[in-house]
Amino acid sequence: MYDYAAGKSDWMAAGLPTEGAAASRPTAATVARREVPTCHLEESLRDVRERVRAAGWNACVVVNEKRIVMGLLRVDQLAQEGEVTAGSAMRPGPSTFRPHVAIEEMAKVMAARDLPNVPVTTSAGELIGLLVREDVERVAHERHGGPS
Repeated sequence: MYDYAAGKSDWMAAGLPTEGAAASRPTAATVARREVPTCHLEESLRDVRERVRAAGWNACVVVNEKRIVMGLLRVDQLAQEGEVTAGSAMRPGPSTFRPHVAIEEMAKVMAARDLPNVPVTTSAGELIGLLVREDVERVAHERHGGPS
C-alpha cells in the first residue's frame, strides 16, 4: 500500500483520476488541447513561427527538455522580426493553471484577464496542454449558460 503524502489537492493538480460528484465535471485538463505547438528556448523564432502557423495555431508553449513551461509565445511575440530566439521573444513565466480547476472558474478568469489561451500544468510545472478561451467559453455555456 502506498500513502500519497502530498494530499488530495496535489493528486488532482497532477491530473490524476478522481471519484465522486465532481469527477464528471469539465476541468482545465479535460478541455485543454493536448497536441499543442511547443518549442525550446534556443530555437529560432522564425522557424517556430513557420511551424506554429503551418499547424494552424497562433501560440506556442516554450518548454525545457522535461516539458516544464518556461514561457509562452502568443501572436505579438510570434510576429517579432529579426534573428531572435524563442527564449528572447517569449513571455517568461506565464500564468499557468492546474488541471483540476473547474471550467466555469477558468471561463471567469480568462474573461476577466482577457486571456486568449493559458497553459495547463502539473504542480511541478510540466505541460499538460493549452486551454483555448473559445473552447472554455463553449463548454461553460453548454453546462450552465456561460460564465457569470
